[in-house]
Amino acid sequence: MYQKFIINQDGVLRFGTVYQHRELLEWGDSCPYGGGLWEYDAARGCVLLYGRSFAFGAPDFAAVRSIDWESLGMGPCPLLHMQHWPSDSTVQPVCAGLY
Repeated sequence: MYQKFIINQDGVLRFGTVYQHRELLEWGDSCPYGGGLWEYDAARGCVLLYGRSFAFGAPDFAAVRSIDWESLGMGPCPLLHMQHWPSDSTVQPVCAGLY
């Protein structure tokens, strides 16, 4: 099982521990805004988002309208995107207004 996320058609950023990104879709959902992988970084106190979904493509964080924190299993915390994963030389905050 892998820690993955998607951004559904309503702009909801949803997290889970699944084998495939499609397992994060609920009935009637689609995933036009991509997805990727995530991990909690205890040293920074944030969630790192990186990579891309092979099925749905790279994440479009501009489309995010809300975050399903319950699916993450923790309360709101900073989200950072590692643009050039696995290098963390270009880490930038995402969805800053939603937590």
